[in-house]
Amino acid sequence: MGWMKDETGLERTAANYVPLTPLSFLRRAAAVWPDRMAVVYGAHRKTYAEYLDRCTRLASALAGLGVEPGDVVATILPNIPAQAEAHFGVPACGAVLNAINTRLDPDTVAYILDHGGARVVLCDPQFLPMLAEAIDRMEGPAPTVIEVADDHGGAHAQGHFTEYEALLATGDPDFAWIMPQDEWESLALNYTSGTTGRPKGVVYHHRGAYLMCMGTTVSWQMALRPVYLTIVPLFHCNGWNHTWMMPLLGGTLVCCRDITARNIYDAIADEGVTHFGGAPIVLNMIVNAKDAERRDFDHRVEVFTAGAPPAPATLAKIGQLGFNVMQVYGLTETYGHVTECLWQGDQWDGLDQDARAAIQARQGVAFPMMEHIEVQDDTGQPIARDGIAKGEIMIRGNAVMKGYLKNPAATAEAFAGGYFHSGDIAVQHPDGYIQIADRAKDIIISGGENISSVEVEGVLMSHEAVLLCAVVAKPDEKWGEVPCAFVELKDNHVATEAELIAFARDRLAGFKTPKKVVFQELPKTSTGKIQKFELRALAKSL
Repeated sequence: MGWMKDETGLERTAANYVPLTPLSFLRRAAAVWPDRMAVVYGAHRKTYAEYLDRCTRLASALAGLGVEPGDVVATILPNIPAQAEAHFGVPACGAVLNAINTRLDPDTVAYILDHGGARVVLCDPQFLPMLAEAIDRMEGPAPTVIEVADDHGGAHAQGHFTEYEALLATGDPDFAWIMPQDEWESLALNYTSGTTGRPKGVVYHHRGAYLMCMGTTVSWQMALRPVYLTIVPLFHCNGWNHTWMMPLLGGTLVCCRDITARNIYDAIADEGVTHFGGAPIVLNMIVNAKDAERRDFDHRVEVFTAGAPPAPATLAKIGQLGFNVMQVYGLTETYGHVTECLWQGDQWDGLDQDARAAIQARQGVAFPMMEHIEVQDDTGQPIARDGIAKGEIMIRGNAVMKGYLKNPAATAEAFAGGYFHSGDIAVQHPDGYIQIADRAKDIIISGGENISSVEVEGVLMSHEAVLLCAVVAKPDEKWGEVPCAFVELKDNHVATEAELIAFARDRLAGFKTPKKVVFQELPKTSTGKIQKFELRALAKSL
């Protein structure tokens, strides 16, 4: 960046200007709270001094493997301590962290490894077969694979890491962290779910992650020493940046490999969890837990939820159980949540439950680190704030990506007009609160995962019996939404629902596979375009 002068003639110097980075949070926490518990995973319990030591050793060990500043290090891990340590240790050696979705198929993982150019991959044994197949399909050089062995014990795992631990043992505990010289330097690389064609590589910078952490502490009204349960996968927007945020507050990160109602209740009761984020499916899991899975606790648990809005009945029930839920909204391109349904206190406290739930389902207003978020029409003008007019959510602020890796055309399109184009269609209420009305490009959100209808349609259309197909979201009590395929068969061809589902499952990640197939003539316009709005209505009635 260089030192910059202003009209006063004064300069930025080492004394008054330090590039913003979330890496600074952990170094400070280890100095301020060295003996406070930082990371918990069953018997794996590390203080901030120990957490810093492990992250430092990881950075040193990666450098010893030949990882240089600007290189990419990937992870294919559940929410276990090694995944949290990678969030600090990888950038501490100057590298860029690429946390890969563990639910992806080998072909997509191969593309991501090639496109991002990962030098090293930290991988859980559960995903090693998938990774091996992905590496076989790569066009470029294969990365070095480090196994992160875990006993798969979920919330009560013992935290035994073999190959990974051996790697850490080679690290220098006095390794000097490579801090960014420019806060615009790349911190992380996250891939979208591929709304059309291949997924795009979203590049985060240090400044954005730092300010996301700062903004979240304000919006969530957080006090010091929270206890945070890792339900949001760290491959989703780096866990909404919450792992980077915890050291800022001297918080404790409670890792959770398997997201079950029992594990959530146990963590709240045994570890004193105060905060977590999750998709609406997690709220349903808590509300519908069996008596044997529940635990008593005597404090309120704060929850961020994002995705398809939770059902009013779910919000009503979970509130009675001791959870306070706030709806938030964001995208991979915005580091996670950038709007919040900020509760207006006395103004709304007296409303009946249905009215409260209707407000809680809104995506809300901009987080404080964002500059401007509004709904605009096709000409770039704000829509009427009447809760009826529709437009696209447009976003400007410090938690917007640098752009798409190696894709200048898509980057320019996303930033046209000086805003990030979300692709999400919404209304804006008179009080300014935004509420999503529809999703552009027919994205299906299933259990917090984005599914491209175009991708699923492409697979089904490759079946020899399929003439036309359209995939839309079908409401689902457990997952929020699941893919539902409407199919027209070719003349003199036959296929069954089970056959097409199996065909898709062989070619797609499991969560992308249609859960229902309906055989019928597809409704079309006079020009032959399929009328998906009719199919959506039909899917809701199935």
